[in-house]
Amino acid sequence: MSVVTTISDLRAKAKRRIPRAIFEYADCGSYNETTLRANRAGLDDIALRQRVLIDVDKRNLATTFLGEPATMPVAIAPTGLTGLFHRDGEIHGARAAQKFGIPFCLSTMSICSIEDVREAVEKPFWFQLYVMRDRGFAASLIERAKAAECSALVLTLDLQIQGQRHRDLKNGLSVPPRLTVANAIDIAMKPGWALSMLRNKRKSFGNLADRVPGGDSLTTLSQWIASQFDPSLSWKDVEWVKSLWPGKLILKGILDAEDAKIAASCGADAVVVSNHGGRQLDGARASVHALPDVIAAVDGKTEILFDGGIMSGQDVLKAIALGAHGCLIGKAFLYSLAAGGEAGVTQGLEIIRKELDVSMALTGSRDIREVGPHTLA
Repeated sequence: MSVVTTISDLRAKAKRRIPRAIFEYADCGSYNETTLRANRAGLDDIALRQRVLIDVDKRNLATTFLGEPATMPVAIAPTGLTGLFHRDGEIHGARAAQKFGIPFCLSTMSICSIEDVREAVEKPFWFQLYVMRDRGFAASLIERAKAAECSALVLTLDLQIQGQRHRDLKNGLSVPPRLTVANAIDIAMKPGWALSMLRNKRKSFGNLADRVPGGDSLTTLSQWIASQFDPSLSWKDVEWVKSLWPGKLILKGILDAEDAKIAASCGADAVVVSNHGGRQLDGARASVHALPDVIAAVDGKTEILFDGGIMSGQDVLKAIALGAHGCLIGKAFLYSLAAGGEAGVTQGLEIIRKELDVSMALTGSRDIREVGPHTLA
């Protein structure tokens, strides 16, 4: 592919470069993938309002996240197993985001550890936390995030029980991972990826390896993780996390207006409207359909971030026009990373930035902070 102009082009490139099991881990959703498709359809159904003969010569895409400046209203979402999409993937993503001037969020389930990434970048990043049955381990992760001077803690709320993702099970990307003849052949057909992974010193969940006996084994860690998701998680645990974390707190996984009100009352600095990329409750609302209800329920008490199918600058513009303060990209980030490492992530961000800039101009918008419902048809 000589010319890459869209995130879809980077997706196609990623599909050729990495094993199917890894690609479909990012690309697919749970059960029948109804919510995954709804995320995309919901954004596609929104029409932008074309305006003409408005001076848009000087445009501004810059904004802030939790008071920190960003070059555009986009942040890189926390994604698990990122280091399997490209060697040292979390480091590549963090570096690209830092150079571009946007936030990067590291997942608890990363291959590179908090310390690995902090050592590789100059500025602090966000850290995403799962509160597991072992509260002592969760507390230790918070302490490590504090030591790394992470600028925000992102607490994921919608994974008390893991949604079943049929593609992962069929591909052998299960807990523990299962090697099949089909995925062994597929890996053999991706020699560049396989050699890179063999040379990589990081082959397990970096944030968990020192905590679990036999933690250098991805299988052992996967089994431990499967036993640690906690169905008893409640709003009291949010209060507990807040008592340990002195910095900015973001609550991710809100789709319901009632939950949004509770989240705002907990003192969250931001909430993320998200259905986990259609990877948890299949049949849940598209994030873009839930966004207006959450905004109304919060009533300006906290920042609203949007996560759910962003694949272009036009998607970003639509979410901002509906009232989101900023957007998170997960799948688009992983496609870009798998396609070309740090350079691929930078290319993906440039694609989104250019699409956003051009679309703003064609809607008569000069400043991203002035975009609103009037930007939509």
